[in-house]
Formats: sequence, structure tokens, C-alpha cells
Amino acid sequence: MPYLIPPRTPLTPEQVERGFDYLLALQTGGGAAVAGRAEADPELAFVMLRLTEDIIWPVTAVDEATTEPCADSFALDEVGCVLLSALRDWVRDSPTTAAPGIARSIIRFVENVIPDPDHHGDTHATLETMRDEHLAHAVPRVSP
Repeated sequence: MPYLIPPRTPLTPEQVERGFDYLLALQTGGGAAVAGRAEADPELAFVMLRLTEDIIWPVTAVDEATTEPCADSFALDEVGCVLLSALRDWVRDSPTTAAPGIARSIIRFVENVIPDPDHHGDTHATLETMRDEHLAHAVPRVSP
């Protein structure tokens, strides 16, 4: 069963900034740099899950329009589905522990799967580039 990302509104620029600030702080300073943030920001786990979907899904999903589907692409698609489904369950069951765990999953995914745009092996620079790309697609929240 494919992992379907339900229709949703895009993240706001503020949510993108909060999510990537958390990722970059964790990646640079470790757990001590983000201690207490998940408890202080109840929405953080949701933001981290949404970022994970936006980062992992395009890399793992089978794209029949531009790729020749094969057994490997279907296996990768299923791995992406399983990972995102497990992370969604984690957010539902324990949002305060999910935020740092999801952030570590994103960092590991970026380190091992996403090509470094500058070819310097710098995960921090890759995350900053991804933040800028996500900010370009973020939609400001409109007040009624």
C-alpha cells in the first residue's frame, strides 16, 4: 500500500525556518543544542514530519514519467513508504520524542542519499540549500 501524502497546505515560511533551524542546530551542536525545544514547541514534530515527507518522498517515490520503473525503483518506493509511515506513527504516539528522532533521520538521509550541491561533503551546506528551496515554496499564512 503506497504512502499517500494527503492534500495539504504548504508549510509557512515560519514553519520552514523553525524546522530547518532545529535541523541545523542538531546537525551542528548535537542534542544539547536542541534540548527542550520539542517540549516548548508542540507543533515542531508536525513540522519535522512535513519536512521529512517533502525531502524523502521525491527521492524514493517511483516516477514513471521520468524513470523507467524497475524492481529496484519499486523497492526504494516501498522503503520510503515504510519510513514515512513509521515516522507518522511516531509523531502521533509521542510528539516530543519524535521531533529529535525525525530530525536525526532527515540528517542521516541527507548525509547518505542527497547529493551535496557543492560537492564538498558538507551536510550543513546541503541543509541550508534545502532550507532556501523550501522557503521559496512556502506560502505565507493569510490572516482573516
